[in-house]
Amino acid sequence: MVADNGDEPDDDNNKLTLHVPETSHQISTDSWFQAGFVLTTGINSVFVLGYSGTIMVPLGWVGGVVGLLLATAISLYANMLVAKLHEFDGKRHIRYRDLAGQIYGREAYYITWALQYVNLFMINIGYLILGGSALKAFYVLFNEEHTLKLPHFIAIEGVVCILFAISTPHLSSLRIWLGCSTVLSLIYIIVACVLATKDGLNAPPRDYTIHWTSTTSRIFSTIGASANLVFAFNTGMLPEIQATVRQPAVKNMLKALYFQFSVGVVPMYAVTFIGYWAYGSSTATYLLNSATGPLWVKASANISAFLQSVIALHIFASPAYEYLDTKFGIIGSALKLQNIAFRILARGSYLTISTLVSAMLPFLGDFESLTGALSTFPLTFILANHMFLMAKKNKLSSLQQSWHWLNVGFFALMSVAATVTGIRLIIVDSKEYHIFADV
Repeated sequence: MVADNGDEPDDDNNKLTLHVPETSHQISTDSWFQAGFVLTTGINSVFVLGYSGTIMVPLGWVGGVVGLLLATAISLYANMLVAKLHEFDGKRHIRYRDLAGQIYGREAYYITWALQYVNLFMINIGYLILGGSALKAFYVLFNEEHTLKLPHFIAIEGVVCILFAISTPHLSSLRIWLGCSTVLSLIYIIVACVLATKDGLNAPPRDYTIHWTSTTSRIFSTIGASANLVFAFNTGMLPEIQATVRQPAVKNMLKALYFQFSVGVVPMYAVTFIGYWAYGSSTATYLLNSATGPLWVKASANISAFLQSVIALHIFASPAYEYLDTKFGIIGSALKLQNIAFRILARGSYLTISTLVSAMLPFLGDFESLTGALSTFPLTFILANHMFLMAKKNKLSSLQQSWHWLNVGFFALMSVAATVTGIRLIIVDSKEYHIFADV
């Protein structure tokens, strides 16, 4: 099924004045519950094993807990704004850039496109690094010589992701894999919580002090952790997920968001807070590296984290796949030899480049910060508030308009500050570690 997005609107209304392509992927086929599981898969992906170290350690108990709660509330609010605009001007907008182009025009279409793909590319780099880290953690449990290093495992992760991308043609075909992802997530989250709780009960008093080498370091670390906060809750591809939902699309997507930000956040909160409670300021950026316990238990958690990262990466790579498939007219059966060959070439090339960048610069927390700064802040908060303001300005009171402008200004400042912080962190770590480092 394809989207009916080919009609060009009137220029008089300052709408999109370029052709919006239909899609080769399925739309309007999934229930709100499946969309909710897609969103929950993202929020409880293997990234949750890093939040104790990348959010709680630099912010501490007060800053971390309050920050996570605030990030949950403002992320739900911002995503609801975008969801409510899905049928703006009487048509479904199945891509983020389509919606922005309809509201602002041609330039916004391309700017949003660029921001979104930077966001998704950086998220995929994070999944490759974390998947490689999980596979390495599994390996060192059974091999004391440590012959293979992190870049080798990132390369293995990349190969597995390529095979999965070739065999899974589009987002809606993830149905059975979403169930597998849920089981895998529960395995590593439960194991991490149980092992951390055991370690915490048996350990001496922990140090929860926030350690900074200077005031400058304190400022940059706090801003970077704030970017990690918004990164934890947002996909940057909500319209693409909403496009798969059956009618009524807005009502069903709101149900999916309520599910994500209620039931869906509980496992993430649990593993983040328990991990920091157990290990304090010494918590590793990959929580299972701090945990102690039976070999087979840690092994099962690590291999589950590795496998789940493959499924989650496919979700965030799907807009790129949809663009390539639509651009080159890939239609018909996914098993056609021509379609398989195209997926091997196109998706294989995309993931090869991603894997190479991940192996060269495997600094996970830095990439979370930079992703939040460069794209999550603009896409999820700045653009969401401003698009809603432009689309609904005749129906908003002056107080409501002021509220949205306040959000736009605040998150614009945060985006600039977090971008500087993220770049600085990568530069600092690049000087401390060589490329293809075994961190």
